[in-house]
Amino acid sequence: MKHLLFILIINCSCSNHFNLNHNLISDTIQIKTDLDSIVKTEEYRNYKNLKTLNKVANYIKHQFQLISDSVVEQKFKYDSIEYKNIICSLNTDKKERIIIGAHYDVCGNQDGADDNASGVAGLLELARLLKNNKLDYRIDFVAFTLEEPPFFGSDFMGSSIHAKYVNENKIPIKGMICLEMIGYYSDKSNSQDYPVGFLRWFYGDKANFITIVRKYWSGNFSRQVKRLMQKNAVLPTKSFKGPAFLPGIDFSDHRNYWKYGYSAVMITNTSFYRNKNYHANTDKIETLDIKKLALTIDELYLTVKQIK
Repeated sequence: MKHLLFILIINCSCSNHFNLNHNLISDTIQIKTDLDSIVKTEEYRNYKNLKTLNKVANYIKHQFQLISDSVVEQKFKYDSIEYKNIICSLNTDKKERIIIGAHYDVCGNQDGADDNASGVAGLLELARLLKNNKLDYRIDFVAFTLEEPPFFGSDFMGSSIHAKYVNENKIPIKGMICLEMIGYYSDKSNSQDYPVGFLRWFYGDKANFITIVRKYWSGNFSRQVKRLMQKNAVLPTKSFKGPAFLPGIDFSDHRNYWKYGYSAVMITNTSFYRNKNYHANTDKIETLDIKKLALTIDELYLTVKQIK
C-alpha cells in the first residue's frame, strides 16, 4: 500500500538513449584546475575558516572576471561576520534572467570535492562555454556561500539572500538551475540507492546517470529543462518529480527559489543516495569522474542555449 501511494505521487522518466559519439566540449584540464584550486586549501572552506572561504570566493571571482565585465559580490552579514555570494552576468542587455547557481562552502572539516566543488567547477566551465553565445536571456551565474549546516534551511543561506533580493526588486526570472554534486559516478551494480526502494525498478542499480530533480507544479521552465536535457543527453539522464517533503528533493539552493514561486530544478548525481563520501573526509577529487562531470556540463550547455 505504501509503495502504491508513492507510485501515485512520484513521477519518473528516464532517457537511456544518449549520444555515445558526442565530442567533448568542456575542457577537462581546466575543470581539474578549478577543482584543485577550490579544494586544495590550507584550511577547509567552511564558515569558521573565513580566510579560506574568501580565498575560494576570490578565485571564483577572478575566473568570472576572465569571462565577463559584469561580476559583483553580494555581501551580507551573519553574527557580525561578512560573507559573500559571487555573481557573474552574461547578456546584460536582456531583461529576463536565468539563474544558474552552486554553493562553494563545505560542511565541517572535509574537502567537499563532490559536495560541492564539482558544482562550482561546472558553474565556471558552463559560464566559459556560454560567454560568446547569443542567448534569449540574461544569465546570472551565482556562487553561493553558507549552503551547508548550520545555515541550511535558514534565512542566512547565500541562496536565500539572493532569492529574497531578486523577489523584492521584482527582477524578472525565467527560472533557476541548481548544480549540486555532479562529479561522482559508478558503473558497479548496487552502487545506487533511492529514498524509496521501488525506484530501482525505474532507474536501475548503477550510479551512472545524472538526474533532473523537480517538485510538482514547478513551472514551465523546469519542464523545458527536463525535456531539453533528455533530448541533448550525452550520458544517461533521468528525471525525478515528486512532493517537496520527500527526503532529499529540496536539499540544496533551489529550495529558496521555490519559496518565492520561481520555477527551479536541481541537477545532481543524487548526492548521498549514491556517494557514500557525502559530508565525510573521504569526499576527495580522486573519487570523481572528471569526464562524466564534463559530459554533464556539455549537456547543460546544449540545453541552456535552447531554452525559449
